[in-house]
Amino acid sequence: MTAVSIRLVRPEEYAEAGAVTADAYTASYSQLSDSYLASLRDVEGRLAAGDVWVAVDDDGAILGTVWVAPEGRPLSPVAEPGETDFRQLAVAPAARGRGIGEALTRHVIALAEERGSHRVIMNSGPEMLGAHALYAKIGFQRLTEREKRIEVEPGRWIDLLTFGLDVPVRASVP
Repeated sequence: MTAVSIRLVRPEEYAEAGAVTADAYTASYSQLSDSYLASLRDVEGRLAAGDVWVAVDDDGAILGTVWVAPEGRPLSPVAEPGETDFRQLAVAPAARGRGIGEALTRHVIALAEERGSHRVIMNSGPEMLGAHALYAKIGFQRLTEREKRIEVEPGRWIDLLTFGLDVPVRASVP
């Protein structure tokens, strides 16, 4: 197995990162609309609201991506002050089973710790069972009090699930 590193996406990689994200979602979930797939491919558009991190192999091939809120500004209305939220965690179908999704999730947790966030939070659709299993393995808990039914597109509703992981507070050094 080749080494994997996680870093911010580069401008020349926007198309590849978008394709990996869309391919990962298409391989796992049914009934994705053309507009949602276009949003998954739109890495440059996502960068206006947050950071896109990529997991790359030694050759620079993108194996996975995750969209993370910038410090102090959430991506989703589900996030509250002091929380770091993320969305659109995706692993290329050919790279699954190598721990890429877990590595990206743990990277988000490390970012939250660096920022002094007290929790990492994200939303997930009810059909995303593989993602739910990953989050449970890491220690995320459902936050049912924040869950709601949302209209993702005109006439298309989903029951959005919310997961959170409390982040240990770092002791300050005097």
